[in-house]
Formats: sequence, C-alpha cells, structure tokens
Amino acid sequence: MALLTEHEQRKVAEAIARVERDTDAELVTVLAARADDYAYIPLLWASLLALVVPGIVHYLTGWLTLHSLLLVQWITFIVLCLVFRIPKVTTHLIPRSVRHWRASNLARRQFLEQNLHHTVGSTGMLIFVCEAERYVEILVDEGISKRLDNKNWDAIVAAFTQQVKQGQTLQGFVTCVEACGELLKVHVPVTHVRNELPNRLVVLG
Repeated sequence: MALLTEHEQRKVAEAIARVERDTDAELVTVLAARADDYAYIPLLWASLLALVVPGIVHYLTGWLTLHSLLLVQWITFIVLCLVFRIPKVTTHLIPRSVRHWRASNLARRQFLEQNLHHTVGSTGMLIFVCEAERYVEILVDEGISKRLDNKNWDAIVAAFTQQVKQGQTLQGFVTCVEACGELLKVHVPVTHVRNELPNRLVVLG
C-alpha cells in the first residue's frame, strides 16, 4: 500500500485550486497511511491463542506434559506475535468499529491541526482518508454546515471509500474534490478572492 507520489499529490492540489476559484470554502486534504499502529493487538491475540489452543489440545488428548505445555505455549506466543505484526494480518484482527473510531479521531485532530476552524467565515473543509482502515470522512466548519447538511456528503464519501478499497486513491481524491466543488459553488459561492490555507495534500506516513 503506497501513498501518493509527489506528482500525484500535485494533481490533488491543482484540483483544490480549481474548486476554490468558485467558492469561499477552504479545502484541505489529508492522506494517512494508518490511524494507529495497534501495537497492543498482536500481543493480545497472541497471548489469548497461546493460552487457549495448547491448553485445549492438552485437555482433549493428554499428549503434553506440563513442561511441554508451557514450552508449546511460549513458542506459540512468539510465533503468533511475529505473524500478527504483519500489517495486513494486523488489520484483519481489529474490529471494523475500532479501526473507524481511531480513524475518525485522527480526522478530528487533523481538522484542528490544519487550522480549519480559524478560517474567515468558518468555511473550512477537510477531506480525510486513512488507507489502512479504508476510511474516508468529510468534516466542515459551521459556515458550510449551516448551508449544506452532512447528508450531502454521504454519497461522495461512499464513492470515494469504494475507490480507496480498489486502490484508486488519486482518482478518488480528484473526483471527491470536484464533486464537493459542485455543491460548494452553489451553496457557498465565492465572494472575494482569498487562499488562507495551503492547497497541498497533507500526507501522514
């Protein structure tokens, strides 16, 4: 799973620049490799399986002595820790609700860190993507939310999420920015030329 190249990032920035010519909204895009390293997840699963599986085998068959049982448990724990730390494996061990909760928290932190809450007229808008979690979210400040209900973004987010799942992150960003722009130029039209925040794609490795 590779994040976008510099050339691809420029294409996203160009799309933002085009959209902002027709709206007072200030768009910021953020692409994160993952919301969390989930370091505790491999340990948790490895510990649970290392305790339970050899124990069940010993209980059902009686093949293991207590010394052998302890040794098998330790070996199982070490092997599973190594296997479960592979990113693709780790992702499948984490409940979807937990992954999305972590990603959503990161999106809200980025909204504040990118100063989207300090724009003139409160017209900040964040388009946030977490690749590992296959998560997309659009957050807007009150200057936009008063004119556009959050339901307006649902179809755009759903389409973008599908593109991220298919590995089409660049096209997803461009399509999402343009779709948002169509709504913004109608409901939050440009009143004066300004560019408060950088148009670049923010990449969190």
